[in-house]
Amino acid sequence: MPVRSLTQSVLRWPRPEQVLRQVQAWAVEQRRAHPSLQRVGLFGSYARGTASVGSDLDLLLVDSNAHGPQHQRLLQWPLEHLPLSCDALVLTPLELEQLLASSSRMAVELNADLRWLD
Repeated sequence: MPVRSLTQSVLRWPRPEQVLRQVQAWAVEQRRAHPSLQRVGLFGSYARGTASVGSDLDLLLVDSNAHGPQHQRLLQWPLEHLPLSCDALVLTPLELEQLLASSSRMAVELNADLRWLD
């Protein structure tokens, strides 16, 4: 029967405050590198303050130059530099305005949870 070694590394999940500091620094860096990036927001558990072990980041990037499908929009953003895995949505200001005015489930979630990092 396999037994876990006591010499194995122990992984620790970062505290929410640490994650938020790192995300804020990432957002500042991205705004410097991409002048078209107007805003960066959090939604989901980190925005609500309910994040725990296993929570991922949910980011909203408002980019005035965004075009094409989401999977192409995401390619220019170094999400791998964030401290946790991330689900991101890249929208133009007009797309965000239209989304927030809709009655979709995503709009309801964003209207309730969205926290801007600026």
